[in-house]
Amino acid sequence: MTLPSEMTAIDIREPGGPDVLQPVRIAVPEIKDHEVLIKVAGAGVNGPDLLQRRGHYPPPKGASPLLGLEVAGQVVAAGGNTSWTVGDKICALTNGGGYAEYVAVDGSHCLPIPDGVSEVDAAGLPETYFTVWSNVFHGHDVAKDSLLLVHGGAGGIGSTAIQMGRAMGLRVFATARTPEACAFCEDLGAERAINFTDEDFVPIVRDAGGADIILDIVGGDYVARNIKASSPDARIIQLAFNQGSKMELDLMPVMLKRLTVTGSTLRSRPSAFKSAVAASLGQTVWPQFAQKTLRVVTDKTIPLADASAAHHLMETGVHRGKIVLIP
Repeated sequence: MTLPSEMTAIDIREPGGPDVLQPVRIAVPEIKDHEVLIKVAGAGVNGPDLLQRRGHYPPPKGASPLLGLEVAGQVVAAGGNTSWTVGDKICALTNGGGYAEYVAVDGSHCLPIPDGVSEVDAAGLPETYFTVWSNVFHGHDVAKDSLLLVHGGAGGIGSTAIQMGRAMGLRVFATARTPEACAFCEDLGAERAINFTDEDFVPIVRDAGGADIILDIVGGDYVARNIKASSPDARIIQLAFNQGSKMELDLMPVMLKRLTVTGSTLRSRPSAFKSAVAASLGQTVWPQFAQKTLRVVTDKTIPLADASAAHHLMETGVHRGKIVLIP
């Protein structure tokens, strides 16, 4: 297969709003022995992309400076130290570079496209599935019927967490902005969706016995409220701080309830950790797509050249599930 020397990618002209994103022509990346080159059929849009665009989430050393943390497509070149071959259709977690026609990815961070899932829809799987699985289940003994509280249930992380929690035998509560978003969460498997604009999740969750695991992307005053809503020995996992990371906090309840309050960013984790998560997902989670226990939730597909429109949509918070860019 003859590959082009150049490709279209999306560059950040300067830190700022969505309009700073612009198409550029750059060289197709070269691969290392442990990497594959993927011709991108779709690239998922994620919260960290918005942070990087604003200048607040620099790529790790040695990673591509381009946006894009997940892709799906076809292998067009493979290093000698990978199990993939040219022609394989895969999806992948990247360290960056997904907003492009081609991307080089560590072969051990790739998974086959699940049975019954299209290439475009598969592009929205890796970032959220790696994130939820690695934080909630991987390396943790999670009892069935534990109560999982998911904030932002209608978004990418939320829609994945609801489905995965339900598939793994957990009770799932979720918060969302509108009645329509709450109905969407319940359709995905949430036992109770809480409209945070007119309901307080704290007493609702406490009345249900308290949350054993909380996934939060909000921050701000939700941090203290999560502590109130948690059960003894609960885990509170902070994945983002949409309402800010600085707050005044009384830590006495953390001690009295024996809580674990932790945070996580996936991009900076060691390569070996991501490889282990990929292997675990492939064995435990990926088969559930064929069994229809899990389904993809793609809200909208947008041409790669219109990446700014995708970021505008993401920032409105009205999307349901994932937004995918198509080269």
